[in-house]
Amino acid sequence: MERIIEEIREDLARRLAVAADRLADRTLAEDPAYAALLGRAELRERIHHNLGQAVEALLRRSRGLPVELDDARATGTLRAQQGVPLTSLLRAYRSGGRLLWTALTEAVAAHDRSALPRLLPGASALWDVLDQMTDAVSESYRRTEAARAGRDRERRAALLDVLLDGAAVPGGPAACEAAAQLGLAERGRFAVVAVAAAGDPGAAQTAVAGPGAAGAPRVLWRIRADGESGLVELGHHPLESVRELLAPLGVRAGVSPVVETPAELAGAHRLAALALRTAPEPGGPRTALLDEGLPAALVAAQPELAGRLRTVVLGPVLALPAQDRRLLLTTLGTWLACQGSTTHAAQRLYCHRNTVSNRLRRLEQLTGRALSDPVHVVELALAHAAVAQRAAASATARPTTSPTPAGTARRSPRLPG
Repeated sequence: MERIIEEIREDLARRLAVAADRLADRTLAEDPAYAALLGRAELRERIHHNLGQAVEALLRRSRGLPVELDDARATGTLRAQQGVPLTSLLRAYRSGGRLLWTALTEAVAAHDRSALPRLLPGASALWDVLDQMTDAVSESYRRTEAARAGRDRERRAALLDVLLDGAAVPGGPAACEAAAQLGLAERGRFAVVAVAAAGDPGAAQTAVAGPGAAGAPRVLWRIRADGESGLVELGHHPLESVRELLAPLGVRAGVSPVVETPAELAGAHRLAALALRTAPEPGGPRTALLDEGLPAALVAAQPELAGRLRTVVLGPVLALPAQDRRLLLTTLGTWLACQGSTTHAAQRLYCHRNTVSNRLRRLEQLTGRALSDPVHVVELALAHAAVAQRAAASATARPTTSPTPAGTARRSPRLPG
């Protein structure tokens, strides 16, 4: 193979120059990615260089030497940085390989047609060389892409931190700048979602990475060890659409009120975290909108006072044996949810109305509060919320079978984000 190539080297060089011209023109005509990102002169020069490198690699292989792949790796890195799709790059390499073989056979035939049979064993060697080169290109391209994606995720996470935490780094972007870099409008309709940590970190982001096929709101997610936070660009969608978005996921979540500017998102994030603490225990709706549970949010915002409420108002009930305690607290919670209707509470609890009345009378006796007194009802409702929040917090704190590692920004839920 080496002797044949040396005999036709000048003619082969002329043919490779023509092949580079043809492949550059065809690539620019057929591949929009190359046409949009590269000029003809640059592309033609790189193709011509790569064809020459393939010939040199074939010669090295025929001498038993390893193929030099530094140029192929450099090409993979360069094209990844330029944004040329990997499929386009590999297509150009394959086309170049076919043109190289054609140029070789034509040059040999022009020099000495009887030498063509001697060229055929070199076909497998040539394809092996081309495989090594394309593998090197692909590996380098993917490594560069992965590094860039990691930097993009870190940058996105930092921008979201500016908005959600309100803690701009000195010399870094302000809220309005961070919003602009994330593609958010200066004014609009935004909300923040706080999702409790679970055994599958990033579950919400994987399922909701907006906007979806049905035109759901766009969501930008930030994943941390203690849960996920989602910045929701509502647009014309009602706030209730966030609950509909999260409902199939089975996660506990809190949703802030609507805000209009990026500067208000840090406050919205705090309110979403507060709403999460009011999210009902398992069995009820799993997503809490802050404005639908302001009394419970007041309790959640004051842990010390919440503890006093539990002790002072419901202390005697909490001191009962577990089964009696659960029975009275469940009855109270159901009665409150039924707006004080004993009949409706009995229907929900699958028991007789008189049974509910008897339990409520016992609760009144234990607490010294009368359910006919609006002030006492408020105290009992707030104390019950404090008990429920503590139970939910304890359940969340229990270890799960799946570990929850510290999270990073992703690609943010599962509508494209």
